[in-house]
Amino acid sequence: MLEHSTRDTRCRILTAAERLFREIGYQKTTVADIAKALGMSPANVYRFFSSKKAINEAVVAQCTAEMHAALEAVARGEGPAGERLRDLLHEMYRTMAEFGVADAKIHEMVAVAMTESWQVIRAHIDALDALLSELVRQGVAAGEFTVDNPEVAGPCIRAAMARFCHPQMMRQCAEIPHPTLDEQIDFVLAAVGYRRR
Repeated sequence: MLEHSTRDTRCRILTAAERLFREIGYQKTTVADIAKALGMSPANVYRFFSSKKAINEAVVAQCTAEMHAALEAVARGEGPAGERLRDLLHEMYRTMAEFGVADAKIHEMVAVAMTESWQVIRAHIDALDALLSELVRQGVAAGEFTVDNPEVAGPCIRAAMARFCHPQMMRQCAEIPHPTLDEQIDFVLAAVGYRRR
């Protein structure tokens, strides 16, 4: 029962923090602000999170978990690996683009988290690389892809798509016309030796 109560309180703290981050930004939000929104003391918040950075990381972890669930659903869907890879790369772009518009202040925090290599971002990148590598492995097994090393191909694909998935690069490259998203995806598919079955 105590574990459930702890989990519930942590959830309430994160919900309040995320709401405040969206309203005033994560840098302007203090632990005192979060505590006040919940009608508790800052000391009580610190019983559940060791620091403001721990709260920041937990909020980013929730956001990346939602993104990863959407990406995993596409990667594990039906159809040839090549088409699922194409759909997955479109979904990577779509989730980040929509996230940037809908949650600009949270998007800003994720950009900082990426720049500063927060552990939660490293874990998200590792999970994404694993998802891409597994999809490449399936494509190789089905005779659709010709790469030798799927474990290397996954991170290479992620790196090749950075312009369309990294918050800062998306902003910086918005006015550069080429490559388009589809041109970049075609390039990635060619790089793994995609042969339509």
